[in-house]
Amino acid sequence: MGMLDRIQDRRRPESPASPDSNGARVGQVEKPATGEVTGKVARALAQAGGQKAPAADSAASSKSAPERQATTSRKPALTGQSTDPAAAGSGSAANAALKLRLHTDLIKRLDLAAVGKVEQSVVGEEIRGIIAELLDGYGVPLSRTDRQRVLDETASEVLGFGPLDELIRDPTVSDILVNSASKVYVERAGKLSLTGVRFRDDEHLVQIIDRIVSQVGRRIDSSSPMVDARLPDGSRVNAVIPPVALDGPSLSIRRFSEDPYKIDDLVSFGSMTAEMAAFLEAVVCSRLNVIVSGGTGSGKTTLLNCLSSFIPEDERVVTIEDAAELQLQQPHVVRLETRPANLEGKGQVTARDLVRNTLRMRPDRIVVGEVRGGEALDMLQAMNTGHDGSITTLHANTPRDCLTRLEMMILMAGVELPVKAMRQQISSAVDLVVQQARMRDGSRKITRITEVVGMEGDVVTTQDIFGYVVTGLDDDGKVEGHFNCDGIRPRCIDKLEAFGYSFEPEFFASRKMSCNPSS
Repeated sequence: MGMLDRIQDRRRPESPASPDSNGARVGQVEKPATGEVTGKVARALAQAGGQKAPAADSAASSKSAPERQATTSRKPALTGQSTDPAAAGSGSAANAALKLRLHTDLIKRLDLAAVGKVEQSVVGEEIRGIIAELLDGYGVPLSRTDRQRVLDETASEVLGFGPLDELIRDPTVSDILVNSASKVYVERAGKLSLTGVRFRDDEHLVQIIDRIVSQVGRRIDSSSPMVDARLPDGSRVNAVIPPVALDGPSLSIRRFSEDPYKIDDLVSFGSMTAEMAAFLEAVVCSRLNVIVSGGTGSGKTTLLNCLSSFIPEDERVVTIEDAAELQLQQPHVVRLETRPANLEGKGQVTARDLVRNTLRMRPDRIVVGEVRGGEALDMLQAMNTGHDGSITTLHANTPRDCLTRLEMMILMAGVELPVKAMRQQISSAVDLVVQQARMRDGSRKITRITEVVGMEGDVVTTQDIFGYVVTGLDDDGKVEGHFNCDGIRPRCIDKLEAFGYSFEPEFFASRKMSCNPSS
């Protein structure tokens, strides 16, 4: 006997309930005389991503018999036309109606509270067995392919993320962008394309969003219509619902590879040269403070993950993120995540709070997923007070813009500092800015590796060490260009040599460098 056999409601839907001493059968949901499911089951069904909850029992029982008959007749038949031509993303109205009936009958047979206590792998096997049993009982002729698809999609509605599961499992998909219930785009190899995936309606999409964000202790509703969350695999999630989203709920998922990219992968992709990778490895191991700068979708987090792989395993690393997505491989890592306010407006924990607390945790290095506000001041002070070797990311288009944005974020901390004092803090804390960019063809490149030299008067001085120059597009629309070394020997070379990294003078000689590591 399967584990879920003990938690199934063995009652057939059409069999009468045998009352217990309280007038209701133990382990069952009492059914009203109208034959409608009760509000309790409807809420459980809606929570699992099922059909829309019906009206209250009192409203249902107030209908006359002809009205109840008319209501029943409006329900989609098993093989009839679906009311939503784009339902469930299967492309078949009959299959959509079948999946809806399967899901409804499945929920009636399960004790959802007990299901939540059973191991997920066991639940999956048992639920698939129940779905197959229900399909056999319906006697609907289906091909083997259609039967398997209906079984998989129904199981996904109960256990997974519904129509999104297929895209989440696709390793070639880097972004999933849901504009509405009927428009789902994906990015593959830097290019966006419309998919055939569909949700039944906006309510179905909101249910999937709620399921995603509730797993990480977040909420989304009309009073808090925007949320950042993550999937179990660490993929970044952002969702927006009405009234902020005018055309219906919107969902954006930035996926990360289950096997994190290494620095050699970025070299093979042409994002940098082997010489640049060797220099960055020496910089991280020599405990220089690095800021990874770039626009949205330019690959900052991926590069940050690669740079963090150079951190020695005997160092204590503390990470701070809004939504945990870093994939550090070191054994001694403490991961911290910000927290939004609750319904009463209390309990918020900001990135600045976490940076301050981190200083009391004896970190060797601090890694901030992204600096957005006043935490920049605390981060710079940490870099200046013995926590060297720290790494963070920041949104900016150029290294110079990166330093200017740091000044703006220091002001966001509410501390009025003279401009010169702010710039002195920046110039003494930041050693290197690595500029990342997304090209027109979707590829990512490190366009600048810039050293922060110091101050000249009131100006922070910098010098470019490596760069990337775009020369045009080829016949296939791919960006053509080359990396170059600007011929400047960095001032930090003395510190690199102190940690055992030596570079020949020719290493920084002015020259063009090929994007192709094999050439």
